[in-house]
Order: sequence, then C-alpha cells, then structure tokens
Amino acid sequence: MPINKLALVRYKTIDNCLQNRFRKWTLEDLVEACSEALYEYEGITKGVSVRTVQLDLQNMRSEKLGYNAPIIVTDKKFYSYEDKSYSITNIPLTSQDLGTLNEVVEVLKQFKGFNYFQELTGMVTRLEDKLYKQQHKGKSYIEFETNALLKGLEFIDPIHKAIAAKKTLEITYRSFKAIQSNIITFYPYLLKEYRNRWFVLGVSRKAKTLMNLALDRVESIKELPAEKYHKADFDVNSYYNDAIGVSKMPSQKPQLVVLKISREHAPYVITKPIHHSQKILKEESNGTIFSIEVIWNFELEREVLGFGEELQVLSPKRLSNRILTRLKNTISNYQRTS
Repeated sequence: MPINKLALVRYKTIDNCLQNRFRKWTLEDLVEACSEALYEYEGITKGVSVRTVQLDLQNMRSEKLGYNAPIIVTDKKFYSYEDKSYSITNIPLTSQDLGTLNEVVEVLKQFKGFNYFQELTGMVTRLEDKLYKQQHKGKSYIEFETNALLKGLEFIDPIHKAIAAKKTLEITYRSFKAIQSNIITFYPYLLKEYRNRWFVLGVSRKAKTLMNLALDRVESIKELPAEKYHKADFDVNSYYNDAIGVSKMPSQKPQLVVLKISREHAPYVITKPIHHSQKILKEESNGTIFSIEVIWNFELEREVLGFGEELQVLSPKRLSNRILTRLKNTISNYQRTS
C-alpha cells in the first residue's frame, strides 16, 4: 500500500502524540495536532478532517502498513498506545526489507575504491550488524563479478580527483614487459573499467602521446602542483565509443565487421550485444548474421575467439585470416602436448 507524503506526516504526528503519556488525547486533539503539523511542514491551511484521522488510526492498527499499532481507546474517547514503549519507528524489519537491505549492502561494497563511499564504511558495518541481529545470519541473493585480489583499487579515488581538478600526476609504473619501473609525468583524462580491471587514459609529458595505464601496474602516484596540466584536445567521453575494451590508438578508424553466430548461441548475442553498434543483418536456418562497427584491437579478437566454433568472421577477410591463424596456433599447441 503506497503512502503519500501528507499521510506520513499525519502518521508520525499521531505516533508522537500517542507516545506522550503525560496527556490524554481525544480524536479532536489528534485532528488539531495533524492540522498544525501539515501547516508547519507543508504550509497547508485547510486542516484535516475527522474522517481522515479516523482512517489513519485504522490503517496504523492494521497490517496494511506493517505497523500493527496497539492503539486503544479508554473512557470511550482517549487514545493511547497499550504498549508504552511502542512507536511506529521501532517496528521490526520484514523479511522483504532484510533481503533488500542485504542486497544494498553488497552494492555499496563494490565501491570500496572511492573515498566518497569510504565515508559510508561505518554505516555499512552497522547496517550489517543490524541485519545479522535481525536474522542471525544475513544472506544475499545477488552476487557481483569481483576480484578481491585485484591491485590498484586504492589509486581510483586520487586519480579521479586529479582528473576532476585538472591536476598533473607523477606515476611510478611498471608494465608486465618492463624490467624496472618508470616514472611518468602524466595528464590523466579518463578512468575506465573493463572486465574488472581499471585503466586510466591520459598523455605522458615526455612521449606526448596517449597512453592507457593499467592501475594494477601502478606502484605509486602523487600530484605535481607546479606542473601545468594539459587538457585533452579530443572528446574524452566518446573516445572509446567505437572500441571493445581499452586498446586503441588515436589514428585508428572503425571498420565494419560482419559475423555469423550459430543458431543455438544467437540468443546470447541478440540479448547481450557485443557492441552498441551491433545490427542484425540476416536470419538463416543455421545461424544469424550481424555486424558491428569497431576498431580492430586485441579485445575484439579475444571476444571473437571466446565464442569458439559458434562464431565465424565473414569480413573483413584480414580479420578472418587472423582468427584462423590464431586457431591453428592453438591446435598446434595442443598437438605438441598430446
């Protein structure tokens, strides 16, 4: 049963009145109190009818709102709570409330890399404790794709702040191929997450070219207040629109890629497109032909290979040959170990 704002004001007002044991409350007293509250909080001057307050009392007594308020009438005219400690603000959480709150807690935990959400840590802990006490052992029926061992999450917040404030950073970075770490003077432009890994797009002062740094390879960062920040000379927010993943060079142009997915697996691609540019071109008895307009990068190849024998590249021919070569190499690897 939905409750509107005015009804909530009345319920809270009646609740406050009935908790006050130093005064006896008649129906007229409750009507007057509700009228004053609506004027104070909402500026409503027409007051409240007796009938409205009677319905409010009836709703508070019932299970409609989950209150089940123990409202009694003494001497046929005075209203009060039979339980002196009762208040509608103290009602226990329902099983549905508990389930929802458990899911909210799990959602909040996904943002541990941001200081904005670290302020909620204490609240989340208290909420978890409350849920545990309510149901002995909290259970969640929602699970997120996470990696508890992922490195670099602590750099998300300072990099995000640097981007917003247009600050230059000094980043100590070691790629997988590097023998030792490098110190990079870096102008950060965009944070991006892809498959549970975080990356920062920006320009190196020395190389003066766009770089994409994986946060799990960052060893340390610090701001360089004296170093002038160089703004991006391109639309950062649309930079990855024509890409799958994060591998892209500024000079790369998207191309039309036509693919065919088997009939059995077509629903997976239709309901979850590989890219937002995806278009269905033709439905055949043995599969579905569709296209995407993207740049050719490592992530595109990995996406195609991930479907195995269920997906075929029809064009461009160079991409088809590239996938064929990689599949042959895969077969060769297995043949050598058999």
